[in-house]
Amino acid sequence: MKFDQLDERMRRLEIYHSQQVLPQAWPILRVDGRNFSKLTEKRFEKPFDPVFHQAMVQAAGRLLEEMHALYVYTESDEISILLDRNTRLFDREQEKLVSISAATASAVLSLAFQQEVHCDSRLCVAANEEVVVDYFQWRQADATRCCLNGWCYWKLRQEGMSVRAATRQLHGRNFAFKNELLFQRGVNFNDLPGWQKRGSGLYWQEYEKLGRNPLTGAESRATRRRVFCDEQLPLGPAYTEFLRKFMNGR
Repeated sequence: MKFDQLDERMRRLEIYHSQQVLPQAWPILRVDGRNFSKLTEKRFEKPFDPVFHQAMVQAAGRLLEEMHALYVYTESDEISILLDRNTRLFDREQEKLVSISAATASAVLSLAFQQEVHCDSRLCVAANEEVVVDYFQWRQADATRCCLNGWCYWKLRQEGMSVRAATRQLHGRNFAFKNELLFQRGVNFNDLPGWQKRGSGLYWQEYEKLGRNPLTGAESRATRRRVFCDEQLPLGPAYTEFLRKFMNGR
């Protein structure tokens, strides 16, 4: 069999390679750390560690750049990436979008933690702006839920409770019960840092840079852009409007 024939035959077996995100749909990628609970078990503070958080922010910023994203959101050990509905990145091939996003996060976090770590990635295809908003509202709600549960769980563990006992103590308990549990232990949930309760958003920010013409000495101004990490994200309808500005190019 000639090489060209063999090459064509083998490429036909790559059944997922040709699958693309549907035209005009909004691609959203979610990158998750694999076995990060084991990674953080002894090395980082509980329930939240600023060093771990900064590593996730660093990875999120790199993904904003690498994936030419509109908006990137990170909470806990996950990162969500919103691409433009008209993106031509990797010809919109699902396989490439998923693999490159996972590989980028894995590389950045491996360097940050000075050990080999792995991330996986999945693709959510949003048909319209409403689905995009619902997605990020969902992930922010998850951040709030995980923050409250995490603080309660680790307060109980620090008091000497076993994993099973602490889990049982919190099972089925509502928001008010958990808030009171923390309050009795000197923690006001409302006073916790925004990045713990709501996650962090990264996006492009324009700024004016002053310069000087090396030939004439005249002062000049130029507009540049940089990655900005927002750790005081709004909630509810305000977050909806916040998200829409990225989809509408504002």
